[in-house]
Amino acid sequence: MYDAGDVVLAKVQFTDTFEVKIRPAVVLFTTHDNVVVAGITSNTEMKGIPLTKKDGAIKESIIKTNYIFTIATGMISKTLFSLNKEKRKQLHATLVQQLSSLQR
Repeated sequence: MYDAGDVVLAKVQFTDTFEVKIRPAVVLFTTHDNVVVAGITSNTEMKGIPLTKKDGAIKESIIKTNYIFTIATGMISKTLFSLNKEKRKQLHATLVQQLSSLQR
């Protein structure tokens, strides 16, 4: 089972093609045999939450809070590391802020 805050390697289908690649993602929550994740990119020019080597990343990366999707648990090959408490809080606060527009 995967826990919120786990950074995993998963098969990801890109939105602009039918191509599937293995990419890192952070687990937001699990339900049944599905996992809701946010994608991670090494393109540090993109907007999102910085993920550093100190956090456990192989290289400086960005958690893309605008790229959230659901995958089956079978699409995850392994867990790389887990976010620390401070990074989890930052991720939570950013997602809540982005979703707050639903209350308008």
